[in-house]
Amino acid sequence: MKRAVMYLRVSTADQHCDNQLHDLQQLAEQRGWTVIQVYRDHAFSGARARRPALDQLLCDARRGHFDVVSVWACDRLARSTKHFLQVLDELNHLNIEFVSCREQIDTGGPLGRAVIIIISAIAELERNLIIERVKAGMRRAQLEGVRIGRRPAQVDRSSVLRDRARGHSLTVIARDHRVSRALISKILKEEKTPSHKGCSSSTPQLPQNRQPETAA
Repeated sequence: MKRAVMYLRVSTADQHCDNQLHDLQQLAEQRGWTVIQVYRDHAFSGARARRPALDQLLCDARRGHFDVVSVWACDRLARSTKHFLQVLDELNHLNIEFVSCREQIDTGGPLGRAVIIIISAIAELERNLIIERVKAGMRRAQLEGVRIGRRPAQVDRSSVLRDRARGHSLTVIARDHRVSRALISKILKEEKTPSHKGCSSSTPQLPQNRQPETAA
């Protein structure tokens, strides 16, 4: 016997969930479900993605507390297509069936699984379209001379070189200049300054001038 939960929602304070509850209870009896909990969001708009009861439902779903989520209508769960697809996709990955009474959607059957595939394809298409729009916007900004990303850190290169010449370590120099150690190392490499300690420069020994030997 499957463990089922019900999600009920009304948008205003003067509305009631009784009609939704009655229809879902009848559906549970017909399917032979064991209803273990009813989640209610009272006076919450479906346009809001974060709702107390819905958040708790998803939290319990991740813990494996039930097998089926039933709603009176899809718009009770979410009115935003994006949010609805996100919730449905998460339930599918958790192997939890979704049943909508009014639309007669049941992801536990063959037709329901086909609906999930279509919905997943639509969600993937939407994500790809968003990525393409972002990339197109970045290309247009670059053509207009707008810099993409954060500005490079402003570092006094001569001061960095002086600190290194005094024998300061890369970590100390980076901390003093409030930049990353990698940036200090890059500056030193660009200036062809040794970036490691213990480099001892030995002065080459010049050959001593020898007096020419005189023939006896």
